[in-house]
Amino acid sequence: MGNCCESASNFFGPQKNTNVRISLPAVCFVWQIAMIVLFGVFIRYDEESDAHWIEFRRENNITSDIENDFYFRYPSFQDVHVMIFVGFGFLMTFLRRYSYGGVGFNFLIAAFGLQWALLMQGWFHALNPETGKITIGVESLINADFCCAGSLIAFGALLGKVSPVQTLVLALFGVTLFAVEEYIILDLLHCRDAGGSMVIHCFGGYYGLAVSWVLYRPNLHLSKSHNGAIYHSDLFAMIGTLFLWMYWPSFNSAITDHGDGQHRTAINTYLALASSVLTAVALSSMSQKRGKLDMVHIQNATLAGGVAMGTAAEFMISPYGALIVGFCMGIISTFGYIFVTPFLEKSLKLQDTCGVHNLHAVPGMLGGFIGAIVAAAASESVYGREGLINTFDFEGEFADRTPGTQGGFQAAGTCVSIAFGLVGGAIVGFILKFPIWGDPGDDNCFDDEVYWELPEDEETVPPVLEYNNHMIHKHQEISESNFSVEQS
Repeated sequence: MGNCCESASNFFGPQKNTNVRISLPAVCFVWQIAMIVLFGVFIRYDEESDAHWIEFRRENNITSDIENDFYFRYPSFQDVHVMIFVGFGFLMTFLRRYSYGGVGFNFLIAAFGLQWALLMQGWFHALNPETGKITIGVESLINADFCCAGSLIAFGALLGKVSPVQTLVLALFGVTLFAVEEYIILDLLHCRDAGGSMVIHCFGGYYGLAVSWVLYRPNLHLSKSHNGAIYHSDLFAMIGTLFLWMYWPSFNSAITDHGDGQHRTAINTYLALASSVLTAVALSSMSQKRGKLDMVHIQNATLAGGVAMGTAAEFMISPYGALIVGFCMGIISTFGYIFVTPFLEKSLKLQDTCGVHNLHAVPGMLGGFIGAIVAAAASESVYGREGLINTFDFEGEFADRTPGTQGGFQAAGTCVSIAFGLVGGAIVGFILKFPIWGDPGDDNCFDDEVYWELPEDEETVPPVLEYNNHMIHKHQEISESNFSVEQS
């Protein structure tokens, strides 16, 4: 038994080879070639992007090209695309020596993930049983970006601790799990979740946390000097925050029904985001002895209102209801960064680099349950009969469903997303634990030099600002401010 344990220890031991010269190109080439083959077999243009659009338009009495869905959806697609590549990417550049990895690996995950997502979501939602083909249009591109978002959120929990090959594996399984749980929640349970509080944020957050828990690094303190921010890295991360904050109404409303639903979703998200800023600033100031603000809270907790509003945004939650959601989420998210993140690492051995528990997992979960409550409280006096049917899609086999029943299914959908995230993440974490992926050692994390060629003028190491909410190793206090300065 002792020999078995020793063998297992050696197998998963600290010896690390970070040379990915063979594995990374092999995975990129093989997987991209696989995408080309699969797209050739399955993917085709839909009727609104095909050259037969002119005939389709005539047959369906469509009078103008402007009625093509492209002109309705493409502005929202642009906004969502910017959020995925610029917003998420730059939000992860806060680490003083991991900006390349943050924005670069975000780019890699999204570029592969959107291709795999078009296939996975197509097989579940758009596969023509007669032809065996998947047709795609501009809405397919938006949904593929949404699918990638779940894996990018998960990557936030692992930031600085995984290799580029591991990020691709994370995306492969993350997109697959996302497509399955999305099909269960949206199609089988018939939940409404336009902004993805359940299927994107809740799933992605708990997926990343479960993977991170399995990949726990007991000696991560050896990389403590790099596990922090400096002035310009926090400023770059704030660029990501602002892009996300500005475009979040588009994110939540991108695939809602044209008309009042899309209009209402943008308004509710807009208000929730604004409200969460004020409460995040308030609680951040209250948490510091001299009332100073912590940039970590401003970068992250100010977005929590948009996360939590994803499910209920298209419902008649009312403008003041949206403000209440944002008010509460700003407090809950900031509280999480101050108290919950250190507790998770100390007590549960869960290392969450970006704090996705506080920005995505918990606000996403609460957003799902808020949606359930608002759905259950819906009535004809508020929505009107046609409005109720249109908002909750009470048609076909779901024509007899009541708002109360819909609320129950919405709550069940939230539980499904949590289960898929935790169970799927634990399984994927075990796969990523095998020492074949070229991940860094505990003393080599949060450092771009492991996987990137750096400019020659990077020989100096400036002081590190190590925040107590993002970096849980801070124990020293300075009377003038509440951060410690370490010379490496």
